Amino acid sequence: MSDSTPQPWTGPTPVPVQPPSIHVRAVITWIAIFPLVSLGFLAIAPFSGDWHPVLRALVLTLVVVPLAVYLVVPQLMRAHGAIQRRRPRR
Repeated sequence: MSDSTPQPWTGPTPVPVQPPSIHVRAVITWIAIFPLVSLGFLAIAPFSGDWHPVLRALVLTLVVVPLAVYLVVPQLMRAHGAIQRRRPRR
């Protein structure tokens, strides 16, 4: 019979990745939000011209915030992490 004792992990130890600073996260969030808001304003302009500005902002944020939080910011954070992993350590 062969020994079925689990062997210890002998591969490379993963390097912990530090989360980006609050300043980097703010810039990444802005990079996500600004284009979405700009495109959103252009998209709703033809039919929301006579709406109250608060209603226009409400409708726009109902679309932009979920898009940014669930799709765009996570992709940008992944891209930032990939760039950071490729950079040589100082």
